Amino acid sequence: MRGNRKWTIVVTVLLGWLSLAALYGLDNREKVKIHGLITGRSGETLNVKTADGTITVVLTDDTKVQKPKGLGLRKTQMSFTALIPGLKISVNGFHDEKSRLVAETITFSGDDLRTAETIQAGLTPTQQAVEANQQDIAANKAQIAANQEQIASNQQEIQDVSNRFSELTDFDTKGEATIYFASGSKNIPTKDQTALIDLAHSVASLSGYLIEVKGFADSSGNAAMNQKLSMDRAQAVVAFLIQNCNVPVRRIVAPGAMGTTAPAASNETAQGRSQNRRVEVKVLVNRGLAGEM
Repeated sequence: MRGNRKWTIVVTVLLGWLSLAALYGLDNREKVKIHGLITGRSGETLNVKTADGTITVVLTDDTKVQKPKGLGLRKTQMSFTALIPGLKISVNGFHDEKSRLVAETITFSGDDLRTAETIQAGLTPTQQAVEANQQDIAANKAQIAANQEQIASNQQEIQDVSNRFSELTDFDTKGEATIYFASGSKNIPTKDQTALIDLAHSVASLSGYLIEVKGFADSSGNAAMNQKLSMDRAQAVVAFLIQNCNVPVRRIVAPGAMGTTAPAASNETAQGRSQNRRVEVKVLVNRGLAGEM
């Protein structure tokens, strides 16, 4: 009787050890943490430049993208669209069989995100100056003229920043669509909704594609309003692609608000302004991947 009891205890202990081994042995991969700067995206991967060189980071459906909240003890969950070139990030994960870093969590600060978004959107201090001087602009026509001159003088700078951002990556365009909007509106017309659906279906089979979305406005209204309206239009298109076209959010680069820059036609006529109230959508594939197709 006593012998049976001892065997029962031994078997129980062994089963406990086996359970613990199974529990903690599910993931015995070595954990890795890196800090670096995103220099490019290609589908579900990021190129991250670190002090030791450039590392390929793989995004999965289980990857958590986080931004510290408050004192940093809590985290705000972010979208994959926040992972744009120029963003400083920290990545926790493990190496796969191709020596790529599979990301479990990606974190970044709010300040770094705003800096990267400024580059992405082609923004300059012009918008900040316009918003800071709203009251002065309303009260002083001379100040209006001065701000308009400042806006005009910075248009080239806005374009240069946008160009530098686009040069961070090396992509070929595999599909594109232009969506036009009514004056002051961010609603996508029915015919253009069809164009977006067709575009999404036509590129669904591509490997490693990304979708770039840039919003624009005509010259009606002030600079701050046009900047916001161009972003609202871009975000409306992104939402439609995700909700109605089943495009994975990780395939979409953070939308760009271009305001009145790079007009498609003259703002001096109603027809020209109608062409400037637009969102440009491009499907991009890294040239390295495109060459393999």
